[in-house]
Amino acid sequence: MVKAGPKAAITAGPLDLSALPASGAPRIDGFAREFLRVPKGTGARQPFVLRPWQLDMVARFYPTEGRRPRQALVSMPRGNGKTGLAAVLAAYALFAEGVEGAQVLVVASDQRQAENIFRAVARMIDLEPRLAERTHVYRDRIHVPETDSELRALPADVGALQGWDPTLMIVDELHVVTADVWEAVVTAAGKRAESLTLAISTPSDSKESVMWSLVEHGRRGDDPSFVFVEYAAPEGCDVADRDAWRAANPALGDFLHEDALEAILPPKTRESAFRRYRLGQWVGQASAWLPWGVWDDLGTRDVDPRERVVLAFDGSASGDSTALVGCTVDDPHLFVIGLWENPNDPRWRVPREDVAKAVRDAFARYNVVELACDPWGWRSEIEAWAKEHGERRVLEWNTGAASRMAPATDRLYQAIVDGRLTHDAHPRLSAHMTNAVAKNTPMGDVINKDKRGSTRKIDAAVAAIVAHERAAFHATRAPKRKVAAF
Repeated sequence: MVKAGPKAAITAGPLDLSALPASGAPRIDGFAREFLRVPKGTGARQPFVLRPWQLDMVARFYPTEGRRPRQALVSMPRGNGKTGLAAVLAAYALFAEGVEGAQVLVVASDQRQAENIFRAVARMIDLEPRLAERTHVYRDRIHVPETDSELRALPADVGALQGWDPTLMIVDELHVVTADVWEAVVTAAGKRAESLTLAISTPSDSKESVMWSLVEHGRRGDDPSFVFVEYAAPEGCDVADRDAWRAANPALGDFLHEDALEAILPPKTRESAFRRYRLGQWVGQASAWLPWGVWDDLGTRDVDPRERVVLAFDGSASGDSTALVGCTVDDPHLFVIGLWENPNDPRWRVPREDVAKAVRDAFARYNVVELACDPWGWRSEIEAWAKEHGERRVLEWNTGAASRMAPATDRLYQAIVDGRLTHDAHPRLSAHMTNAVAKNTPMGDVINKDKRGSTRKIDAAVAAIVAHERAAFHATRAPKRKVAAF
């Protein structure tokens, strides 16, 4: 538990590590069993017991004889305890490696992702009084006064990585780290006689990435200073092949449960996403967000004016499309209210008066409970709509925020592949859905164009995601009953 205010002075003596093996993986294993507890999930609060396959990796990172490697990369599917293993190594570097002034840095694509390992270590400390009484846990760092060692979580920003002297640098989800950031990471390390930069990641969605360069380097196996560990299913395997699952997921049947993989088999998720995230395979960029034909197979119907409806607006100025899409709340149905597209004219501008009229007409025609708007470039219009139709019914929804859009994107994807919604069969909405390409973020997939500057527009698909998400929100809330006065 992180407590505000000054920290009490440490009065406990040095941690007694005399019963641990001298070095290497045996020492790390002994430290984990004696001093660390599983922070959450399967086995929570129980002693942290490293599995044999985890010990094999640790033995390569921390050999008992010979020089230690400077860099290591672990490529493996999600759900195999990457965060837990990284937290064990971070705690070991803080308490048991015997290094004065140790610096343990955790780097990820953003601060939130980096703090996952930080929080796991903090929880391990909180669960073990012998560690807690020798440690100060702050909101931004963990400090061990006895050796003046500390752990910090840093965003993957070149400026934030300057001026450090790490003993252990952990890079979480390398697949979203840029080449500039990786160069800053490896140049920050290496100032000490022994240090390790450890990257742990699922495969990237593109071979145009720093991770793929390191995978190729590691597969050659000719660099003793670089350790590469890869868990992946055989190329060309069937996604439902249980033997392939076991080859890619060493934790399967242990703390990774087989029914969890069964529940997300294609078409419930995209095959390319399943192969990357669950089979550890390099499949490249998926050509489409939705499986072929699944959108066209959904049914259609009319909208009853009495149905509760959510509107979503995704606007542009000239180059992209501007879309106004509706979704019914209680029986999800997506329909286009307005879609304004550039006819390949560089002088064309979105007819803002026409857009405003479409919004006004939609409020008059439908039982609108909410209008959710992407605010970029349309703030004055959104403010006017809020004054006209009620501030409680008009809100801003930033479609550039992956923390919002990724869960919303996944929710609509699942509804589509499960056949739990209908749409109006609008040809341009269908085209925008077909054009959408999945882009990976630390929070999950969002949709994007196939390439920068592409003429294949996706704005109606973006508006559909927002409309469906907000409709799902209102579906969980009972409508307010009107009270008539007599």
